[in-house]
Amino acid sequence: MNNLTQIIQQYKADTESVYTTWFVDNDQRLKAFRTIRRGVLQVIDDIKNKTFPNDFKGSSLEFVLSCIAEQKQIFVGVAHPFYWKPKLRIPDIYENQSNKIAFGQFLENCINAKTEEQIVKEIVKLDELKIKGLGPAVASILYFLHPTWFPPFNTAILNGFNFLFKDKKKLGSWTEYLKIRETLIETNSKHKSVLSNDLGAIAGLCFEIGTQKMIIGNDEYLSEEERNKFEKNILKRQKEIQEEKLAENLHNEMQYHLLKIGISLGFDVTPASNDKSKSFDGQSFSFISLNKFPELPTDKDTQNTIKLIDVLWFQKGTNKIIGAFEVEKSTSIYSGILRLSDLYFSISNGEEVFYIIIPDSREKDVIQQLNRPVIKNSKMNIKYILFSELRANCDAICKFGTDHSIMEKIAKSI
Repeated sequence: MNNLTQIIQQYKADTESVYTTWFVDNDQRLKAFRTIRRGVLQVIDDIKNKTFPNDFKGSSLEFVLSCIAEQKQIFVGVAHPFYWKPKLRIPDIYENQSNKIAFGQFLENCINAKTEEQIVKEIVKLDELKIKGLGPAVASILYFLHPTWFPPFNTAILNGFNFLFKDKKKLGSWTEYLKIRETLIETNSKHKSVLSNDLGAIAGLCFEIGTQKMIIGNDEYLSEEERNKFEKNILKRQKEIQEEKLAENLHNEMQYHLLKIGISLGFDVTPASNDKSKSFDGQSFSFISLNKFPELPTDKDTQNTIKLIDVLWFQKGTNKIIGAFEVEKSTSIYSGILRLSDLYFSISNGEEVFYIIIPDSREKDVIQQLNRPVIKNSKMNIKYILFSELRANCDAICKFGTDHSIMEKIAKSI
């Protein structure tokens, strides 16, 4: 691999590679780690409490895989191996109770592991059970629990790995995955200064090669069919990037409207801690929000989750939260609900108002999520506001609003 340094430089220099569009400075990627971790804890609790269903659909595991799939890029299709295939009885973790418990224990031991060796032992134990259909697709979950120890794994990453390292590793085998992992860790350690401790960077390189979004070496030997496929992938990627930028602009716009309204109503306001550098319509969020996030009466981890809520309104000069807003454009609506629930169950006094802000096209999605038993059975009152309503009424609310109840005029509830 004498030319690997050059390949890595090519990978990083490409403004449309997953390194640039997914791995580096991606707020949604960073938010996903905490959300997925919480989701995995829910899977464990559901299995322990015997409330985990006999199907993938509607389960807490579906939520975890949906959050991973929303990372797009290298995680497209990540949920497919977990879909319940009744004719094949795979993956056999739904109807088989002992397998279900074994999977839950595996996840619990992995999430609590202090060393990577502990997780390797858990993988070996799980593999020995020979649970039908439960292979190293689980590694993509492990990645979001321990990104410096375990790389994600799928067909494209495998294909890229085999091409890059002139190997013939196969899909569906934990043994093969562990060998791939060792090679990637060893290679990554040699090139860490230009890659990252996070194994998502080198896995992304394998993905780029495996999908032929990146051609390494001389490409003059590509067949016409391969070249057409390569060019189609480039066009597809450009379209995805444009759509993501449009969605990001919409997200920033909605945050700005909420910050503007909060200020007009006399509150201290702040966007999510990792959104302060953003702006909309020439207005920087850092110039109109609190300089320092108020200390909350809760533990550090919970406070860090609350700080990721898209917009918070505080009573002037205090740490008392008046309003909490999650803007969900393309990501899982339930992940936003989880952040609001952290706030509700940790420091709520019942006076706060909770809102999900959504595109008009996602109204059915939000109704479905707010109808979840865990939400309906709690006293947490979450309402939702459509993008079009917030945009159209922002200036009027700023002009005529006197307190937070004005938001009720444009909010809906189930």
